[in-house]
Amino acid sequence: MSVRRLAEDTVQPAAFAFSKENAAWAEATINKYPKGREQSAIIPLLMRAQEQDGWVTRAAIESIADMLGMPYIRALEVATFYTQFQLKPVGSRAHVQVCGTTPCMLRGAEDLIKVCKTKIAADPFTLNGSGTLSWEEVECQGACVNAPMVMIFKDTYEDLTPERLEEIIDSFDAGKGTEINPGPQIDRVYSAPVGGLTTLQLVEAPVKTKAPARAAKSKDDGSKDDKAVSVPPSNAAKPKTSADVTNPALKTPATAKKAAAKNAKAEGETVDKSKPAKKPR
Repeated sequence: MSVRRLAEDTVQPAAFAFSKENAAWAEATINKYPKGREQSAIIPLLMRAQEQDGWVTRAAIESIADMLGMPYIRALEVATFYTQFQLKPVGSRAHVQVCGTTPCMLRGAEDLIKVCKTKIAADPFTLNGSGTLSWEEVECQGACVNAPMVMIFKDTYEDLTPERLEEIIDSFDAGKGTEINPGPQIDRVYSAPVGGLTTLQLVEAPVKTKAPARAAKSKDDGSKDDKAVSVPPSNAAKPKTSADVTNPALKTPATAKKAAAKNAKAEGETVDKSKPAKKPR
């Protein structure tokens, strides 16, 4: 990561103050934190200052530090660490952040960067002639499925082509950026497949037909309907073999051996009883 420094003194404003609405918001935000932990509000307050002025000025950093009762260096550490804070003036109408991470790069991010260099400025963080536009290359913006994409303010513009990005830049430069719908710029709903869903579609329910009635059997005739006999769920998938291990009446192979020995002993006693007793000599 390159070293992040504040803008030159020549472009720094002399003072900073939140608007009336933002000042009330800042006070409510600070009150969300426990007493003695108000400095935790540094990030949301810096972000609100950026949204108000377009970038984070030295005066804004120091003013917010005074509001939170923290040393200037502590507030400067936060502002210069997080790349979400713009430390130099950006375009007053649009600051285009082009995602250059692998998915976007594979799908044409380099061509989008060329458009920014041609339409805005040759170098990032450089204002165009009228000061309305600027651009930079950033890391993943979280819309990889719809690559390539750019972010302008808080909105993302996805599935871009160089031609479409040129149209978007021209619209923002003309003050008509609100007329551009954010999100996918092709026939796609959010991150759904191009052309529409291919799964989880609604299917017409099949027409139900009545099954032919079966002749009822008398309960007194002693007959049984084989199809009506249910199989216990625990034995439904067990194969029917003569092996002891699949015999549902036996819990374990050890039990099977004991049962087999018991049966053999019983059979032996039956055979002995069937033989005529020997007469004593």
